[in-house]
Parts: sequence; structure tokens; C-alpha cells
Amino acid sequence: MNWEAYVLHDDVINIAISIGVLCMFLLMRKIFIKYIFQLFLKLTRKSPSELFTQIFLAYEKPLQWLFVIIGIYVAVDYFPYLNQDYVLFMRLVRSAVIAIIIWGLFNLASATSILFTSIKKKTNIHIDDIIIPFVSKGLRLVIIAIGISIIAQEFNYNIGGFVAGLGLGGLAFALAAQDALANLFGGFVIITERPFSIEDWIQTPSVEGVVEDITFRSTKIRTFDQALVTVPNSTLANEPITNWSKMGKRRVYSTIQVTYDSSIDQVKTAVHRIKAYLKDHPDIHQETIVVTFDDFKADGAEIMIYFFTKTTEWEEYLRIKEHINYKVMQIIAKEDVTIAVPSRRLYTYDHDTTT
Repeated sequence: MNWEAYVLHDDVINIAISIGVLCMFLLMRKIFIKYIFQLFLKLTRKSPSELFTQIFLAYEKPLQWLFVIIGIYVAVDYFPYLNQDYVLFMRLVRSAVIAIIIWGLFNLASATSILFTSIKKKTNIHIDDIIIPFVSKGLRLVIIAIGISIIAQEFNYNIGGFVAGLGLGGLAFALAAQDALANLFGGFVIITERPFSIEDWIQTPSVEGVVEDITFRSTKIRTFDQALVTVPNSTLANEPITNWSKMGKRRVYSTIQVTYDSSIDQVKTAVHRIKAYLKDHPDIHQETIVVTFDDFKADGAEIMIYFFTKTTEWEEYLRIKEHINYKVMQIIAKEDVTIAVPSRRLYTYDHDTTT
């Protein structure tokens, strides 16, 4: 066997070893996640604190990729055409490890993370449901920025020069980003004033629905016909917002017109019985109940009914209102009071006369 054939044979063996090493680490990754990782996860769930469980869950997928990176690093030691001492290779490996660490921290900064849950439990600070996603997105943005800067330094990129470059073009950037900044400040206004929370039913001049999410730029609202409307924060912050979910009670206002053929005693009795029924109803606020003969209309005497239900939930409110309407009809029918129907009288004249 000549020298070239020997070298080629040796290279083939080393390549095969390199591939075998990489496959071994891929297999180890599956074994680690399936058995060892799950074992540690069960142990952490038995601990009184959920912090370690949250950390393990945040790094589940990053750890899988860590096995791949280690496998590539070890495999390169046997690969004949690459070397671990290559500067670019080592920079890529270190950058990949940094990216994995940042990935785990990014997952840990989720809105459902134990970090925010612990703050709510262990302090007296009230964290609204709408603040948590906003703070989570801000924290994730900071983590990504730190990760990019560290990786850039690995490749000897001058971050200071980049920031200085931004300073030179700051005026142009500010002019181009006016809308983005307006939406950002609008988001801060919404967060600080807290006119609504996630899952609140709100109404503005531009949209009505349930709040699903708020970001740095916009707020997502699900309308009742299941359309998703994205409203810029700057628009929402400058609009009057009605938060129907914050109602303590719901108003019911209706009027009934009865014919003038009904006697005064019949109308008085009907009004008295309707009011007595409402005062005994368990689902009605007793503070404000108004049932009164209110006005004279063209078609009949008008009875006004005005009260509030204790529930603010839409379907329950309609159910109570319907039940009360049925009862009012029964009372009116029992008192022989006739509901007025709009009517008009038409007079005709015969102009044909005989002399």
C-alpha cells in the first residue's frame, strides 16, 4: 500500500470515527432527556419551591442542543479536515453555548414563569395580569440584546462603534420611529393607568371585545364575532375606554304602555305588584328599584321599570331579565291591564252631495 492510499484509508477511518462520535452524542441526548432529565424533573417537583422545576423546564430544549454542540466539538477532534484549534471554529462553539444559555433565560422570562408568580406571592406588590406579559416581553428583549452583544464581542465586533453609529443617525432614526415610540409610550400609559386587564371586556370608539394580549406596539382584542383586532397603543391610549368587566351591576331599563281603557286602580295595583316582586327578587340590587307611572303617551299610559341585576355576566343577565319580563306580563294580565298597541284613526269624507 503506497503512502497516498494509506493516508486516504486513515482519513476514511477518522471520518467514520467522527460520525460515530456525533451519532453517539445524539443517542446520549435522547437517553438523557428520556431518563435522566425526567428523573431530575420529578425530584425537583417534590421540592417545596418551584424554582428548580421552572429552570429545568426552561432549559429542556437548550440542553438537547448542548449535546449536539459537544458532539460536534468532540467529533471535530477526529475529523481530518478540521481542527479544534481553528479560531473561527472555537468562536462558533462559544457563541453556540452562549446562545443556549440565552435561550434558557429567554424561556425562564416567560409570562407564566415562576419569577412573576413568586413576586406576587412573596410580596405585597399587586401585579396586574396585563403587566406581567408586558414586563416579560421587556425582559426578554433585554436578554436577547445582552446575548447579541456578547456573541458580537466573541467575533471582536466593536459594540461601542455600533452604538456611536446609532448616535450619528439618531435624528433620522427618531423621525422614522415616531409612530413606534408613540405606541411604546401608549403601552406604558396603559400599563401604569391600568384601564383594563387581560380577558376584560372593553369598548372604545374603534373596537369592542375581550383583551387577549398587549405588546410594545399594540393591543390585541378579540371581538364577539371572533375576529382579532390589533389596535395601536397610541390610538388606544387616546380613546375613551369603557371597561364593562369592571361593572358592579348591570342596568335594566324598560317601559310599558297600557291603554287608557285601564282604570286607575288597575294601573296602581299592577305598578305596586311589579315593584313588590322586584324587591323580593334575590338577583336584583335593592338599592335602586323604580317602578312608576311615568308619562302620558299618544297610545297609552307609560309605566317605567328601572333596576340593576347583581350579575354582570351577559348570559346570566339576559336570563334574569327574561324571567322578570315573563313575570311582569303575568302581573299585567292578572290585573286585566291591556298593553297599548300603536294605532292611528283614519277619517274619510264623502264629498258627493245631492241637491
